[in-house]
Amino acid sequence: MMAMQIHKLAVVGAGSVGQGLVQTAASAGIEVIYKEINRDLVEQARAEIEQALDQEIERWAITESDKRAWLSRVHGTDQIAPLLDADILVEAIEEDLEKKTALFRSLGAMVSDRLPLVTTTSTLSVSEIARATRGRERVIGMHFLRPVPKRAIVEIIRGFHTSDETYTLACELAKALGKETIEVFEYPGFVTTRVILPLINEALHVVMEGVASAEDVDKAMRLGYEMPMGPLEFGDRMGLDEVMTCMEHLWRELGEPRYRPCPLLRKLVRAGHLGVETGEGVFRYDSEGKRIPQ
Repeated sequence: MMAMQIHKLAVVGAGSVGQGLVQTAASAGIEVIYKEINRDLVEQARAEIEQALDQEIERWAITESDKRAWLSRVHGTDQIAPLLDADILVEAIEEDLEKKTALFRSLGAMVSDRLPLVTTTSTLSVSEIARATRGRERVIGMHFLRPVPKRAIVEIIRGFHTSDETYTLACELAKALGKETIEVFEYPGFVTTRVILPLINEALHVVMEGVASAEDVDKAMRLGYEMPMGPLEFGDRMGLDEVMTCMEHLWRELGEPRYRPCPLLRKLVRAGHLGVETGEGVFRYDSEGKRIPQ
């Protein structure tokens, strides 16, 4: 099969993953149209994408002309119709099976049978989501780690009915976005989520049990195992609410104690200390997401 060039990408949902996809695709020369549920959220997402690019300019990672060129390829909408002529459509809404299934059901009724559909789930069943559409062979999972522009890896998850053609197209998209890929055959948690969650959870247990401070736990893991950041900071950046949601899903699916959320994790989430997005999780962060020294 000849490689397909991705000229236009459609993204449904402009939260952190959706915005990261938009930014990454635009920087790769791809036309992007993203959808949110109303015009206010469309404009908010664009403002947040511009803010992210301004931070890159401050770091001297890009120039003002780069920013203008990238934003010229970015278009927002609150309608489905403008998405229909894309080469591939990516769903990037919250990690909720019912909401994702409902979206795929509505998309399946509106888009053409030729359009590949991607779910960005990190733990949910691609096969179960695909059941909501006609043409289950064109549905595939792509797990982009956050922040999307800075993470080099994408897990490409085959559902039970995913065709080889759809898998090839997903690989082409990842390549166009400058990402490395691994092929994953559907199983709860896939690879990256399944491996990282018990590490974050165990680090929280160590803090809760008074073995060491959060700062020292992360310091030990950074310096001892050459990790770019410790597991507790990684959890904050992932979002502690997402960490807990994913762990509860794996706990229900697999029933193994290592996926049972630490009581300290539950306590932080219930207090609204979700990590970078709220300015406080295990650690505290400023408005640009930088760690505030303890």
